Amino acid sequence: MKKLLQINPVLRTSTSTGRIMQEIGELALRNGWESYIAYGKGRDGIKPCQSQIIPVGGRWSTLWHGVQTRLFDNHGLASTRATRRFVKQIEEISPDIIHIHNIHGYFLNYQVLFKYLSGCGIPVVWTVHDCWLYTGHCYYYSYAGCNKWQTGCNHCPQQRKFPASLLIDRSARNYADKKAAFTSMPKDKLVIVPVSNWIKDEMQRSFLGGYDFRVIHNGINTDVFHVCDAQKVASRYGLAGKHVLLGVASIWSKEKGLNDFMQMSGLLDKDEVIVLVGIKPEEKKHLPRNILGISRTENVHELAELYSLADAFINPTWQDNYPTVNLEAIACGTPVVTYQTGGSVEAVTEQTGFVVKQGDYQGLLEAARVIRRRGKGYYQLPCREYALKYFKKEDRYADYFRLYEELMARD
Repeated sequence: MKKLLQINPVLRTSTSTGRIMQEIGELALRNGWESYIAYGKGRDGIKPCQSQIIPVGGRWSTLWHGVQTRLFDNHGLASTRATRRFVKQIEEISPDIIHIHNIHGYFLNYQVLFKYLSGCGIPVVWTVHDCWLYTGHCYYYSYAGCNKWQTGCNHCPQQRKFPASLLIDRSARNYADKKAAFTSMPKDKLVIVPVSNWIKDEMQRSFLGGYDFRVIHNGINTDVFHVCDAQKVASRYGLAGKHVLLGVASIWSKEKGLNDFMQMSGLLDKDEVIVLVGIKPEEKKHLPRNILGISRTENVHELAELYSLADAFINPTWQDNYPTVNLEAIACGTPVVTYQTGGSVEAVTEQTGFVVKQGDYQGLLEAARVIRRRGKGYYQLPCREYALKYFKKEDRYADYFRLYEELMARD
């Protein structure tokens, strides 16, 4: 029986990577594979899961990893004992494929892990959800306008951004350590899977540029995210008769475009309203009257109703890989208006929305008004058809299994 081992710091399905990992594991089980999932126990405890779980480390190792990160910029270099135990478990399982999602997250020592992976002969698939694996510190660099990762990081302008270091800037050493560890993998045993063409193009200019890249975009549940009757949610939030400009984020920040929405609010007509999902209670106090803040909801059906209600989904992100919120909006028949940022543009066509210059919040509003004048009906069916053709999670997971089979056939 074939065996799949996946690795990610979080298991819970309220996170995108945790959900993707669990759903791939469920598909493996349905196809007759054994499925194992390794994750950071100190982050998630013990969670229900159909796959066999391998909790790595615990509360104290996670806390110590946090101390090493905050004080010494040693993210990914603590948890040594926990990682050695994990390596022994990998040897006992003897998987046919190892699929890495993220290894940052206070639970693994990447030097210990890759010393084993580089010599064990097991094919590795590594899905790239952000930029951390090829920088000396940060997980995104677009907002900071930094390109040091192309030649060698130093004097990091984002030292105090996630994973924040309060004392020491170790970015030059981190860059060298990652390069040594990750490029130790034989080129025929590692396939890197960027989730956007943008990050693939970026990585090809990094120290990993000589490896095999296969873009597999993220997928979504198109049965959950579909065109809904939005009358109930409109009534619930007092939005009946309003032209709704929707924004959704798990955490709102300058990089996600919160300031851009604030500036845009000063240009709205009386019948226009901005609705932001994911706003914290303390953030609500600072919102103008024509921005409605809604707390992050785990009710995906209500979220689908909000997507369906909106005239346009606005994504003024300044740095992003391949945001699933764009896919969810389009699947609900709502066009996307976004900045020319990273992979945020890759789901946007003439039928599914508009792309404007980064920072042009007035352009975002003008595009949304074009959508309003044309009418939702102009976009709804083309958006839905595009989502069914390209965004179905079942199709994207099938891409992974084809890749697994290809790698196993190389031996």
